[in-house]
Amino acid sequence: MLIALIARDKDGALQTRLDNRAAHLAYIEETGVVAQAGPLLNGDAMIGSLVILDVEDLAAAQAWADNDPYAKAGLFKSVELIPWKRVIG
Repeated sequence: MLIALIARDKDGALQTRLDNRAAHLAYIEETGVVAQAGPLLNGDAMIGSLVILDVEDLAAAQAWADNDPYAKAGLFKSVELIPWKRVIG
């Protein structure tokens, strides 16, 4: 099941993002469930994340989101998990 995780950073949290980026990328590599991912942008500024998870169910997506180092560091002001259907690509 593909799940789109859309997370918005708290205002002024760029340093939190930068400080936890290596741990976040390692978590993505270790878990092996991320199909696609990248930052949301406002110009050149990173303001959130879009992560496409390939997991068994919504509960697995929630568990992944809860254990993301970015989430544990308090980076996000909001996180949405939305079932997604790949049509192109």
